[in-house]
Amino acid sequence: MSPHPSRPTASRYGPEPSGFPVADRPWSVETHGIDVVPDGDRHGKPTDLLWLWSAANLGIIGIVYGAVVATLGLDLLQAVAVAIVGTASSFLLVGVLGVAGQRGGAPMLALSRRLFGTSGNVGPSLVSWVSLVGWETVTAIVAADALLAIVPSLTRGPDGRWSAIAGLAVTTGLSLAVGRLGHATIVVVQRAVAWIFGIATLALVGDLAVRADWARAAARHPAPFGAVVAAASVVIASAGLSWVNVSADYTRYLPRGARGRAIVAWTTFGASAPLVVLVVLGYVLSTPASTLASSPNPVEALRSAFPGWAVVPYLCVAVAGLLAQMVMGLYSSGLNLLVLGIRVRRSRTVLIDAVVILAVGGWIMVVRHGFLGSFVSFVELLACPLATWAAVFLVDMLFGSSRRGPGVAWAAGGSWLAGTAVGLLLTASPLFTGPLARGIFAESSLGYFAGFLVSAALFAAVRAGTASRHGQPVDKEDHARSAQSAQSAAAEMR
Repeated sequence: MSPHPSRPTASRYGPEPSGFPVADRPWSVETHGIDVVPDGDRHGKPTDLLWLWSAANLGIIGIVYGAVVATLGLDLLQAVAVAIVGTASSFLLVGVLGVAGQRGGAPMLALSRRLFGTSGNVGPSLVSWVSLVGWETVTAIVAADALLAIVPSLTRGPDGRWSAIAGLAVTTGLSLAVGRLGHATIVVVQRAVAWIFGIATLALVGDLAVRADWARAAARHPAPFGAVVAAASVVIASAGLSWVNVSADYTRYLPRGARGRAIVAWTTFGASAPLVVLVVLGYVLSTPASTLASSPNPVEALRSAFPGWAVVPYLCVAVAGLLAQMVMGLYSSGLNLLVLGIRVRRSRTVLIDAVVILAVGGWIMVVRHGFLGSFVSFVELLACPLATWAAVFLVDMLFGSSRRGPGVAWAAGGSWLAGTAVGLLLTASPLFTGPLARGIFAESSLGYFAGFLVSAALFAAVRAGTASRHGQPVDKEDHARSAQSAQSAAAEMR
């Protein structure tokens, strides 16, 4: 063992002939935690992000977003526009934030610490961790249901509950096996998923597209502009907004010479391309699968749209797509635990998350299955503080990153809290409805974006005022330099 556990020794050896450094090799446990990745351990290229994000968004669950768009009354042309603009704009933000990871060489919430302060960053990190584990639990439950649906006899009789627990254990265990190994293994696995299950998804989508009632979809009348805006906000919140807190986790190993524009472009295109197709198809299928938008088990609801021969292949593809999402969430939630101060190796943090997923997921599946809808609503609400956190982080990137040590950075924290409060006041959901959620806000996710704008405006005003008082232009210091503050507090990161 190195006498300095926060400084992995693998970087001394440089990249291996395979192109991967000793610290981050496929099928070996990654040794870096939330420390700054040294130049000797950096590898890969921006095009790797194409396959990574494509795999995470190939899940047929994306069809549900299109069904929700249909419930708002849009015509086909409007639905296509919303699918393109909603997915591309949301993942454009993910790509831009990912540039911070390549510059700073650290995970997303570790970089956030130099902006909010070590203590002030606890709030955003905790929200991020709960959101990630919450979505992992929902994904594991849906994947377990899909897995059990392949053999329906397992869910009947007195052993049905044990089958549910077994299905949940299998889906969680598969994700854990990959997430524990770390970044390089995830990149390799996601590439395989993107190719193999991407082709299978295209085949199934093609079958659905041939049998879909396109004429009926094309005959719908245009919806008012307000409904289009509401639909776009729902797609944005459901697509990229839930990934903003992990983007740097998958770009921090890229070489310093990698171009920021390429990182943004491949992230945006890789995630958006499959989702656009799935959202449009979900819109067209909204009539034959009428319960798709509101079903607590969308995989089961969509199953009725397939002919008998395609049900099992569809369920297999659905499980693979859900697991691809879950692997990325599990890895990032483990990094969040390190940022929160959990002093274990990175490879063991995913075990903590897996226990939480099994406990909460098992309780929902076996004891309170009807609680799933409320649980999903709770996790969706966390998109508001994530959006406002992303706004503060983005403004800091544009102005030139600031550095904070221990304690709380009140300018960043106050802007985050103020925007979050405004967003929640304007948000309507089955679990919570803010007192100002009236009119268009009552049927959209626009409250999140109102909060985003408030946080961005407040923090931008503070940064501009600070620069003005000092009579100096805003410091354009690079994230690579500012992220060094994360390294000094990272003894727990391995």
